[in-house]
Amino acid sequence: MRQAYMIIGCLMVVIGAIGVALPLLPTTPFLLIAVACFARSSPRLEAWLLSHRRFGPLLAAWRERGAIPRSGKLLSTAGMALGFYAFYKGSQPGPLLMVIVAAVFVSIGIYVWSRPE
Repeated sequence: MRQAYMIIGCLMVVIGAIGVALPLLPTTPFLLIAVACFARSSPRLEAWLLSHRRFGPLLAAWRERGAIPRSGKLLSTAGMALGFYAFYKGSQPGPLLMVIVAAVFVSIGIYVWSRPE
């Protein structure tokens, strides 16, 4: 099991690194999964992620308090708004599908904004 967690953790780091370069692919969720996997497989890699200059404080804040910084909340909200606009313009959805997607985005937004900073 330890090797499986190690492989998944490394894969999540790679996807997270790709997310740094691609504007619509998030980075932090993949790194959160990676640090959780490394906690079960490699204390050295877990410590490396938690002490990372850029991502370490975000990962530690999430782990300790479930916190999301205000800038992350704003970027998340902007990303969802942009994603909804692209969905609407790109697919011309029917009213029911549009309401379902909007409800999912609003639910995610409520969760994100309910987290401490």
